[in-house]
Amino acid sequence: MQFQQLQYFVAVAEARHFTRAAERVHVAQPSLSQQIRALEKELGAELFSRARGNIALTDAGEVLLPLARRILADADTARHEVQELAQLRRGRVRLGATPSVCTGLLPDVLRAFHDRHPGIELLIDEGGSHDLVRELARGALDLALVVLPLPTPAPSLTTVRLLEEDLVVVSAPELRLGGARGAGPLRITALQDVPMVMYRHGYDLRELTVAACRAAGFEPTFTVEGGEMDAVLGFVRAGLGVTVVPRMVAARSGRDLRVTALAPPGLRRTIALAHRSDVAPPRAARELQRMLLSSHGQQGAGPGVRD
Repeated sequence: MQFQQLQYFVAVAEARHFTRAAERVHVAQPSLSQQIRALEKELGAELFSRARGNIALTDAGEVLLPLARRILADADTARHEVQELAQLRRGRVRLGATPSVCTGLLPDVLRAFHDRHPGIELLIDEGGSHDLVRELARGALDLALVVLPLPTPAPSLTTVRLLEEDLVVVSAPELRLGGARGAGPLRITALQDVPMVMYRHGYDLRELTVAACRAAGFEPTFTVEGGEMDAVLGFVRAGLGVTVVPRMVAARSGRDLRVTALAPPGLRRTIALAHRSDVAPPRAARELQRMLLSSHGQQGAGPGVRD
C-alpha cells in the first residue's frame, strides 16, 4: 500500500468521480484509475462500485476511508512538524554553562537568539566544567560552554575556542588594595594577607585562584567559602573579603564594587564550546553555536577595567 494510492482513494471517495478526483490531485485520470485498481488488488477487495457510471463506496471502501484520512492527516502533521524544526520555528536547545559564563557572556546572545527564533525553547544548566562534561557525555546537553583545559579523563568531545578572558579582583569600594594609594594592577602576592570570599568546590574559578596563590607561594585565607557567583558577589559587597571574577562578570556587577586588574602575567581563562564528537548537535543548537561564535569568537577580553 502506497501513500499516493491512499491520496487517490480519498480523492475519489470525496468527489465520487474519477475524472474530477484526478483533477484535484493533478494527475491523469488513467494513472489514477490504475493506482486505485492496484490498491484494490493488494487489499483483495473492491473499494468502489461502478454501476452505470455512479461511483459509490463498497463496504471495504467505507472501512478504509476513515483510516486513510487519518494516515494522510498524520503524514501532513509529520511534514509540518519537521518543517517547523528545520526552519527553526520550533525546537529546543539544552545548553550548559558555568555560572560566571551565564552571568557575563550569555544574556546578550540568548536575547538575540530568542528575538530571532522565539519558538525555540532554551534550557540552561549551570554547573562547573567537570559536571557539564559529564552531562554532555550522557546526552543530557546539546552544547556546553566550558573552561579549557577539559578535566581528565574526559569523553570524546569536540571543542571550539570561543574567547580568552582576563580575571580581575573585585572588592567593596572602601577596601583599598595594593598599598595606601590603592592604584594600579595588583600582583597575586598582594592577596597573601587579604581575606577572600571563595566559591564552592568544583568551581573553575576556585581552582584557578587557589592554584595561582599556591604558585605564588602562599595559601589564600577564606572568610566565607562555598557560594555560587551571585552569593559570592553579595558577600564581597558586604565587605567580607575580595574575590576573583572574569572581566565580563565585573563589567556587569555594577558600580558598587571596585574592580582591580592583576599585573602581568595576570590570570586568564579560555572558554570553549563543546559537544559530543559522535553526535551532531540539533539544528537549533547549531544555530545558537553559530551566533555564539559570531558574537564572541573574535572578541577580546571584554570592557576596560575600573579602579
